[in-house]
Amino acid sequence: MSGSDDGKSRRPATRVTRLGRDKHLTGPFVNPPVVHASTVLFPTIDDMLEGRQRYLYGRRGTPTSEALESAINALDGAAGTVICPSGLSAAATALQSCLSSGDHVLVTDSVYEPVRRLLERTLEPFGVATTFFDPLIGARIEELFQPNTKAIYAETPGSLTFEMQDIPAIVGAAKKRDLMVIVDNTWATALGFRPLAVGADMSVVAATKHIGGHSDLMLGLVSANQRAWPALKRIHGDLGLFAGPDDISAALRGLRTLVLRLERSTATAVKVATWLQRRPEVARVLFPVLERDPGYALWKRDMTGGCGLFGVVFNGWSEERAKHFIDALELFGIGASWGGYESLVTLARPAKSRTATQWQSEGPLIRLYIGLEDPDDLIADLEAGILKSA
Repeated sequence: MSGSDDGKSRRPATRVTRLGRDKHLTGPFVNPPVVHASTVLFPTIDDMLEGRQRYLYGRRGTPTSEALESAINALDGAAGTVICPSGLSAAATALQSCLSSGDHVLVTDSVYEPVRRLLERTLEPFGVATTFFDPLIGARIEELFQPNTKAIYAETPGSLTFEMQDIPAIVGAAKKRDLMVIVDNTWATALGFRPLAVGADMSVVAATKHIGGHSDLMLGLVSANQRAWPALKRIHGDLGLFAGPDDISAALRGLRTLVLRLERSTATAVKVATWLQRRPEVARVLFPVLERDPGYALWKRDMTGGCGLFGVVFNGWSEERAKHFIDALELFGIGASWGGYESLVTLARPAKSRTATQWQSEGPLIRLYIGLEDPDDLIADLEAGILKSA
């Protein structure tokens, strides 16, 4: 279902406060009602048999789910959006909507590792072949096309290593063969990048991250253009995927403050990352928002925003020292997710999963997520951690 957006010319902070608040969904209330439903009743048996009403069954949609779908449709410029129980589930749904036995898919070598496992352990036994490609390949991706290639799965910037991908160039190559292009857009969200606007067919977002914003939500979204929407809607329904109304409501609530949180997190991250760049212990900061990053030109061209997630390569450190550094931090929780209000840290090991490219670095790679704390406090904590780990 397409989301209306009468205020397309309005700025993002205004739009996210209003999207998904159609009167037929909210009535006189500011927020859409949280509808807990499985069975939906019909006036007559003919109405039921013919599907003659807006809502048919709890799994097929409620005012709560429709409100979030409407908001995401408007933000992404999508023909339709499906809600999944997690970001990984959203990625799997997008891939299954355009692949079948005997098909071939091209996937960035910097892909989120659980998606790699899905391809290798689940889709491959069902007859789907995967070729991983260099995330910097751009238009040269057409050199990897096979007669049975059906789709390309990109993620920009790349998971853990933050390579910016030239999505318009990849889309241009894909159009020559009528291939589907799926983009994981979790890092930037639709506020910072709109994959469908540059020709991609589907945009995948783990709403667990920024949209949820409070580290208490598991949710995934796939928005699609008109070409991809019918198959996406069908596979989502056939798989019986649905998220609980309380999680959907939490995502809607997170959406209202998304602009403010992203702006604060990004600004703080830039300050922290710039400080890290000047440290002698740091070889590289992997953050496309910074001018010294190799992906900065593409980020500047294609995106209008960033977030607080980036990587730091420490110069000549052993992995043991990196672990001591992480354990010494007081304001950074050790955790796998990101996008919430709290800062997080983890040790990344991209070399163990790469197959098309080699990850080489001057030392261990630590991923930082910068939350909403004061930047000077975070810098002081990082400095203390460096000194304690020496």
